[in-house]
Amino acid sequence: MPNYHNIGLVTRYEKNPILTARDFPDEYQLAHVFNSGITTFRGKYLMVCRCEDAALKPYFWLADSDDGLNFTPRAKPIAMPMDNPEFAKYADYNFYDPRVTQIGDAYYITHAAHSSHDCRTSLHKTTDFEDFEWLGYISEPGNRNCLIFPEKINGLYARLERPMTTWDSGDIWISYSPDLIYWGKKACVLRNTEVLWAWSKIGGGAVPIRTEEGWLNIFHGVRTQGKGHLVYQLGVCLHDLNDPSQVIALGQKAILQPLTDYEMVGQTPSIVFTGGAVPEADGSIKIYYGGADSVQCVGFSTIETLLDVCHNRV
Repeated sequence: MPNYHNIGLVTRYEKNPILTARDFPDEYQLAHVFNSGITTFRGKYLMVCRCEDAALKPYFWLADSDDGLNFTPRAKPIAMPMDNPEFAKYADYNFYDPRVTQIGDAYYITHAAHSSHDCRTSLHKTTDFEDFEWLGYISEPGNRNCLIFPEKINGLYARLERPMTTWDSGDIWISYSPDLIYWGKKACVLRNTEVLWAWSKIGGGAVPIRTEEGWLNIFHGVRTQGKGHLVYQLGVCLHDLNDPSQVIALGQKAILQPLTDYEMVGQTPSIVFTGGAVPEADGSIKIYYGGADSVQCVGFSTIETLLDVCHNRV
């Protein structure tokens, strides 16, 4: 059989998946863990896991690691503010796909919240990953895949997002804020029609990474294969450092596509979906991704390789 660990521009960890539902406390009877956010905290890796039980009840759950490969879930999930009427009203169906951005000493967690009013973006803040402050909803309905840049740009916070015209279409947009709560100056920065391997929809994946050449954006893209079968892949582009509304380079090929059993077989087949990446001091990068909406995985690349993809040099 092909060695899928060595195919493509991202090398899969040979011990994938790195987290499954079996790794969490039995009392919660979890069924899936996937599409998790990632950051580093006090010299360690910290994952904000998206988890579900067999009734599809959602959880966010912290898991810690010394090496970014072997993660230990904590004893209990994060306590979400379901006793807050406003949070509960717009998250009563589901909350999912957390992303983590560090700005100074604070960590901000964005995630999608779903209700009969459609999908909105919710924001939490923590400085210690023990106590979490819910800051409110920060988008109108029909908006998801929100990624906050890790520093202010021209005096404003910036984020990538995907407003949805329909459920199965979408482009990547940018907006700005003075306070992380109120957002404006919206602009479309990348159309799904520009991504040849993802003509159905695209959306943000990992929090943008500052490089000397620009903001590296690892995003997901979706194409419809056959009769309604969606295939999720990962790609890269580069945004101008001082004006991230400008995409200055766009890779024409996917860097990771679903090929292995744990990416092809699960509750939603044919999916690789990233919720974050960690660049290392040696120029390597760990890209964390969910496989088939069921398990949590990681792959390896380098910043140099991903920049070469953006410029179509490989």
